[in-house]
Amino acid sequence: MSQSTRRTGIHVKEKAPQPLGAYSHAVRAGHLLFLSGQGARNWQTGEEEGVTVDQEGNVTAYDIETQTRAVVRNMEAVLKAAGCTLRDLVDVTVFLADMDDFAKFNHVYAEYFSFDEPPARTTVQAARLPGKNFIEIKAIALCRHD
Repeated sequence: MSQSTRRTGIHVKEKAPQPLGAYSHAVRAGHLLFLSGQGARNWQTGEEEGVTVDQEGNVTAYDIETQTRAVVRNMEAVLKAAGCTLRDLVDVTVFLADMDDFAKFNHVYAEYFSFDEPPARTTVQAARLPGKNFIEIKAIALCRHD
């Protein structure tokens, strides 16, 4: 099978939380890498970072900046497992639980993506995200590092 038609699942064993369903962390198709949506779950504890919960486990507060940093760390781990970096991203889709968090999210995002030619990006508000996530990011990278 040629490089342009090969499809390979990327499964990260550490540094990224394990999928909670039947999906790969990412799938490489030729030089393109499609990252599954990454949340703020810590790969070691299995708990979402940046949330405060009550005794019943209900979220009482969250910190979108902490959650954004955790999401980007998870993305970096998946990208690294595929031999890529944040600079290889060409398209990013951001899902926020509350668009009122946009300014804080955008400030943290700029810490990671303030290089020349950052990826294209779309940010949307999602009615509900899985787990205790208030942000999720999915992305596409162009990785020519063979």
